[in-house]
Amino acid sequence: MPPKILVGCPTSFHKEYALKQYVEAIKSLTYSSCDILLIDNSRDHEYLYKIRDLKIPVAKGPYFDSARDRIVASRNLLRKKALDEDYDYFFSLEQDVLPPKDILEKLLKHNKKLITAVYFAHNVLENNSRELIPLVYKLSDPKTLSMRPLNENELWQKQGLQEIISAGLGCLLIHKDVLKEIEFRYEKNSFDDRWFFIDCHKKNIKAFADTSIKCKHLIFNRTVPWSKIEK
Repeated sequence: MPPKILVGCPTSFHKEYALKQYVEAIKSLTYSSCDILLIDNSRDHEYLYKIRDLKIPVAKGPYFDSARDRIVASRNLLRKKALDEDYDYFFSLEQDVLPPKDILEKLLKHNKKLITAVYFAHNVLENNSRELIPLVYKLSDPKTLSMRPLNENELWQKQGLQEIISAGLGCLLIHKDVLKEIEFRYEKNSFDDRWFFIDCHKKNIKAFADTSIKCKHLIFNRTVPWSKIEK
């Protein structure tokens, strides 16, 4: 039997700009043994109904004033479902990340318990200009756990499996053994993806990336900045 995979993410009405493209992407996944579940943590049920209208499984998550609290609570509902219903993996696929249709087959072939594909986001520089960086990181200083994004050579010349220290949660395949060890959380002024990988590192859980797999990130389609969402 092929590994059973739960595909999903927390979401809210703030991500409606990506909904139709995301639905097309997840309905196009070619892997045969996967289920989909989104957790909507909007204040009301309007967005949940829009998702249901597109024939995508969705559940209501708890609403908190803090967006980080909403996201972490929703992600832990997905973790609970994956563990309670004996899924082999949870594929954390954020609603604005569009993967190739065979991404699950490509990630599974490496037989790793924690592996991501690559997607990009904006990094704001000191002069307020922006650059695109991959949300996949290598360890640069073991003493301080400081890290750096993958460089051009690692991204484009040495494409394939590489060990990493951290990544986003946008297209991350997580084995159930890792889910049993790590619960999603965050600390003040930081995000849950960073703490997820810190906790994995503390438990000697190795993380990997397949840099030959690139996903589209709908960062140019956003209508609401994070500074407003987080409130």
